[in-house]
Amino acid sequence: MIENLKNVEKLINSELTSKIQKSVIENQELLIEINELDLIEVIQFLKSNEKLKFKQLIDIAGVDYPDEEKRFQLVYLFLSHEYNNRIKLLIKFQSDQVINSITKIFPSANWMEREVFDMYGIKFKNHPDLRRILTDYGFKGHPLRKDFPLTGFNEVRYSEKEKKVIHEPVKLEQNYRNFDFESPWEGTNYIKKIKDREKNGKEN
Repeated sequence: MIENLKNVEKLINSELTSKIQKSVIENQELLIEINELDLIEVIQFLKSNEKLKFKQLIDIAGVDYPDEEKRFQLVYLFLSHEYNNRIKLLIKFQSDQVINSITKIFPSANWMEREVFDMYGIKFKNHPDLRRILTDYGFKGHPLRKDFPLTGFNEVRYSEKEKKVIHEPVKLEQNYRNFDFESPWEGTNYIKKIKDREKNGKEN
C-alpha cells in the first residue's frame, strides 16, 4: 500500500509540478496541498487520470484558524475503488474568499458544500443551491466558527401556547445543580468514615 502511494505521489508531483505546494504520506493516506485557484483543474486530473481514478468524493471538511492570515482550510477526501487508494486535498484561504464549487465534477458535493457553508460561512462559486442545511430558518452566525458563542444567544422552539415556531433568548436552568464546595482532595463522606474507623481501631 505504501509503495503504491509513493508511486501515486510521484505521478501527481510530476504531472502537476507547479500546482503542488506540499505532499506527504501519513496513516496510509496521501495529503497534497494546493492553491485554491487550482482546485478544479487538480480534482479533474485526480478523477480522470487512468492511473489514479479517484472517482469517489468521500467528504469535504472545514477547519477554522481565526488567528492565521489564511483563516480557513478545506480538506477534500477522495477514494479510488479500483486501486484502493485514498487521497486528501488541502487548500488554505482567507475568510472573504469565494471557493469554486466542485458540484459539476462530483454532484454529491452539493450537500457537503452546503454543510460547510452553514457551519463555517464559506461561500462557493457556481453552486446550484447554496442554502443552509443543518441550522434552522432565520439562524444567525455559523456554529463551527471559533468566534461563535458556545451556547448561542437565541433558541428556536415550537410554542404550544402560540401554536407557532418562536425565537427567544437562551435560558440556562440552574435548579438541578448541586454544588459541593468541599475540597475534592478530602473525598466523599463514606470514605472519611472508613478512614476514621481504621484510625480509631489502630489507636485502640
